[in-house]
Amino acid sequence: MRKIIQIAVFFSLIFCVTSQSFGQQTVSVDPDIAIKETLYTKYKKEVLSFDKKDFDTLFFEFFQKQSDSKITLTKEEYYTYTIKIAIYSEKLGLLYKDQKEESDKAKQEWFNKSYAEYLKSKP
Repeated sequence: MRKIIQIAVFFSLIFCVTSQSFGQQTVSVDPDIAIKETLYTKYKKEVLSFDKKDFDTLFFEFFQKQSDSKITLTKEEYYTYTIKIAIYSEKLGLLYKDQKEESDKAKQEWFNKSYAEYLKSKP
């Protein structure tokens, strides 16, 4: 009886491992994921060296340009701002361990920003 239970557990473990290892990767629905990942890689070291003043300048510049009805950011400009802000959020999570969950959430929110939604919000 004990042998049967061991065999059953063994096969169930193998089944779980093989189903996960042969599973397909989930495909992102975001059509701009490639540009976001490229910008993330490009600016990660630069933004991690930002101090609070550099970040504040970036943040306010982004919101000024975003709210200005005369200016429409290009896709790359828009994503450069949002990805840099996401990277800085990640930095805060690394610096302040007790706020890691909040900073990861903020990073994901900034990373998920959509250029199409930005264009819709422009007057």
